[in-house]
Amino acid sequence: MSYLDDLFGLTGKTALVTGAATGIGRMMAEALVRAGARVLIASRKGADCERVAAALTAIGPGSAEGFSGDVGTGEGVAALSGEVMRRTGKLHILINNAGKSWGAPYADFPFHAWDTVMSVNCAGLFTLTRDLTPLLAATATDDDPARVINIGSVAGHTPTGDLVYSYSASKAAVHHLTQILAKELAGKRITVNALAPGPFLSRMTKHFTEDDEKRARVAADVPLGRIGRDEDIAATVLYLCGRGGAYTTGGIVPVSGGINVDHGHRLFGGVE
Repeated sequence: MSYLDDLFGLTGKTALVTGAATGIGRMMAEALVRAGARVLIASRKGADCERVAAALTAIGPGSAEGFSGDVGTGEGVAALSGEVMRRTGKLHILINNAGKSWGAPYADFPFHAWDTVMSVNCAGLFTLTRDLTPLLAATATDDDPARVINIGSVAGHTPTGDLVYSYSASKAAVHHLTQILAKELAGKRITVNALAPGPFLSRMTKHFTEDDEKRARVAADVPLGRIGRDEDIAATVLYLCGRGGAYTTGGIVPVSGGINVDHGHRLFGGVE
């Protein structure tokens, strides 16, 4: 085994990535497959997950399986947990990526935009992690803990509304919950960390990045001068999931090009 494989390789590991049919979720699933893992990918669009899983398996050397799963309700989480347990008796990595946003002007922001966003981004994340903790704990050792990665946002790190008030608040809650769970699960040898991404090309950010002009405006407002790339996510995830990340827990890792320390920014360059 090479030095890099020893630090970042995932051969023999089984992972679940929620919301992995598109965007950052797909980026992470591909990174895990390329590192040798067996990756279960689930979202509300089961057919899309099956299609993506086939494409990722073709890349290898790991493999992927796609199926439907909804973390927006208690019943949906129970069904997803049951399907995971049916497919595997061990889980080394859980990535809570499924998320929902809602955009509306301050004066028109509706009450139900809070319930629907918090249900997916916070309640679903917590409940799925709780339900799958026994599978994670069964694989965990002192030298090689099981891993949980939650997907937060730079919008949860800085006081940025930008018309997505419930989303920003939910991601701040994800960051806080990550540290709560890191403390809760350390005794079971499970690490819990979060990513706080800035702007990447994804379905959720399509409105802000759908053409060259908008992408240029977004990039200009990032201190490092560009939108995030697939490898920015991939490398961070492989660090947290691999042997090299075994001693890191409770971290909120900014993958945002410096937006996290630039408190005068607009998240999408003022694009409306």
